[in-house]
Amino acid sequence: MSSAQSQTGLWSKLEVLECHFTWDLAPSRSRLLRLRDELEDIGSEEGYCWLGHIYNLQGFVHCQLGFVKEALRFFCRAAEAFRQLRNTVSDEGPWLVVNYGNLAWLHHHLGEQAQSQGYLSKLEALMSEYPSPCLDEPHPEICAEKAWTLMKFSSSEKLLAADYFQRAIRMQPDMVEWQTSRVLALVNAFMHQRAHTDVDILEKMKIAKEHDPDNLYLAALYLEARAQKGAKVQDEAHKLARRVLAKPVSSYSGIKPLLRLYRIHVSMDEAIDLAEEALERHPGARYIKRCAAICYKRKVFSQSNSHLEPSRMHRAISLHREVIALYPHSSLQMQTSLANIHAKLNQRAEAEEMFQELLRTDLDAEGEQMVCSYYAKYLEFSQKEKHRSVKYYMTAAAVPHQSFYREDSIRRLEKIREENLPPTSREVHEFLLDLTD
Repeated sequence: MSSAQSQTGLWSKLEVLECHFTWDLAPSRSRLLRLRDELEDIGSEEGYCWLGHIYNLQGFVHCQLGFVKEALRFFCRAAEAFRQLRNTVSDEGPWLVVNYGNLAWLHHHLGEQAQSQGYLSKLEALMSEYPSPCLDEPHPEICAEKAWTLMKFSSSEKLLAADYFQRAIRMQPDMVEWQTSRVLALVNAFMHQRAHTDVDILEKMKIAKEHDPDNLYLAALYLEARAQKGAKVQDEAHKLARRVLAKPVSSYSGIKPLLRLYRIHVSMDEAIDLAEEALERHPGARYIKRCAAICYKRKVFSQSNSHLEPSRMHRAISLHREVIALYPHSSLQMQTSLANIHAKLNQRAEAEEMFQELLRTDLDAEGEQMVCSYYAKYLEFSQKEKHRSVKYYMTAAAVPHQSFYREDSIRRLEKIREENLPPTSREVHEFLLDLTD
């Protein structure tokens, strides 16, 4: 066989593998950087049962960012994590299929075709020894890992993740973490799109919580869902807080949804006190600082300036600055929040300077939409310059990328058009007509 034929044969085998490189994951560079931080914030202890999946996705993210040596290190850690977690007699099993596929692709990218072929041979042996119990479905371990990966992306991908978890559960119903994660995928897909969690999902959460009582992230979401339905959950929230605070720092610990529950359904001040207690226990934890910064931001925006305590205002600003420094590649949302805090506190020179710097930054489509949308609102509501805000709403809406910020900007423009105030109304009307053509 010629070298060209060999390459073609290798490529055709790589294309049909079940792994991160073939799952149509095409996040922007900024999303990759955010995802890298999100995966780091899970930690290794609290995300224990998902360590192999975490390392696999970290390897893929680093490969896409061009950090190939780091990618190889994570893929090797993933293989070892799976072997330890499954605790089986054999070191090999179907849970390694995605990992071996990733390694085959990585070595192919590096031009190391012999190593790539070696992993393809290992894969063929694995799939022959561990066939899927359902002929028209990938092995349940593959479905579960694909589902877990998709959960890290958009709402539509979370719904697809729930479907893949369901496929895995049908074939292997004894995996509690798959059942919990399916419910979490559904909750995260819908909870921010509706004023209240629907009854069907609430019942699914209840059942999942009964089967997985140690999952405090799920417990916090379940309390929040019940509170949305009118239940009095303050006492349960206080008890849950003690359990969450005793956990290692992790985005899986439940601290973020618990603080949101406190802010909305218990007390804003108690939420801040809880965040500060978490910081006292873990003073160097960047994830806790991020959660605390969000609490202070909500406090600032929930009150009139005359009722804000100077110490709280200074704390909000200092925490945001710390978090921005701790997340240098994924803090765009935090930077826009800080600019808006300055605007809220009538520190308009600082707000304007921050927004102008962000507008000059080289951003991806969604980042540009976010900054333009927030700056437009700043101009409209803080500066009372609606005519200037129109330009930035239009800029956000004109970027051909579907996002919340684009849709929100279009809604703002439609409202401005309805107000029929010259000279902007005609300009907006023509813009919106062109946008729908």
